[in-house]
Amino acid sequence: MRRSYLLLLSLLSITPAAAQTSADSSAIRATALDYVEGWYTGDAERMSRAVHPELVKRIVVTDTVTAKSVLQNMGASALVNGTRRGYGKSTPKERQRKEVTILDIFGNAASAKAGMAEWVDYMQLAKIDGRWVIVNVLWERRPG
Repeated sequence: MRRSYLLLLSLLSITPAAAQTSADSSAIRATALDYVEGWYTGDAERMSRAVHPELVKRIVVTDTVTAKSVLQNMGASALVNGTRRGYGKSTPKERQRKEVTILDIFGNAASAKAGMAEWVDYMQLAKIDGRWVIVNVLWERRPG
């Protein structure tokens, strides 16, 4: 009995390596806004700062030949280059959405949602070397 009690006490005294803080929430929101606003302004530096070099951005599309669902992938370099080319700048300011919602934070992992003009991005973020970066995005186009 005493041994079980001591084991329980030792487990309760363990603190997580990276506890969630308001600084984490602020940094996650800033990272998501670097992604969103970087896209709209054509600021490749902001976009590059927001995403991990190994980022994968995916969308489910329907193959026109087989009519089956497939994943279409985009990497960090394609996203940053599209930003640099100014593809997001064609969205008029009055249509731009910059809605960021943090869905969850646990240790060095987080999930956030970014509502933009033409799509919604579900982001997975990781805290790497003390900095939050987007590592995965699953996105969907808005209707219309």
